[in-house]
Amino acid sequence: MTRNLTAIIQAEDGGFVAVCQQLDVCSQGDTVEQARANLQEALELFFETAPSDEVARLSAEVYVTQLEVAVG
Repeated sequence: MTRNLTAIIQAEDGGFVAVCQQLDVCSQGDTVEQARANLQEALELFFETAPSDEVARLSAEVYVTQLEVAVG
């Protein structure tokens, strides 16, 4: 069985941080590709080891959008 999850990856301190908001799992890497691969591995380990009540917190819908806000 597979699931489609959403990853948000952003530059931080000379590397990249990848977060899956649906499960609050994150990882990092030196490149976007490495951060993505590390997050995928972390999520697979989560599903292998997490108790069922932790897996149940998986939210079905995630909305990613941008907002324009006034600054200053």
